[in-house]
Amino acid sequence: QVQVVESGGGLVQPGGSLRLSCAASGNTKNIAGMGWYRQSPEKQRELVTFAPFNGASPKYADFAKGRFTISRDSTKSAVNLEMNSLRPEDTAVYYCNVATRVLDDELDYWGKGTLVAVSS
Repeated sequence: QVQVVESGGGLVQPGGSLRLSCAASGNTKNIAGMGWYRQSPEKQRELVTFAPFNGASPKYADFAKGRFTISRDSTKSAVNLEMNSLRPEDTAVYYCNVATRVLDDELDYWGKGTLVAVSS
């Protein structure tokens, strides 16, 4: 089992910045990568960014490119998401995703989500 805890989020004005953090604990030895998804009332859950732990470059959704940056704390199973130039349409609940893999078996773990609200 893997426990996932998110922190950060809150209310920010358009154009502002926020930092989200996510830490995984428990059986973390099989983590293949960590990332962020988001969901707003009008949309299904969508990928924001995902960072493989094998050294490959992170993947970003088009709306996140150039504005959002994911970084990994290599000393522990944790990632941060720096979000800049935030827009009202970025308002959503952001969920941390932890992807584990053992041979051909993949299992995802999720945090409870943290609300990001962009409004003036």
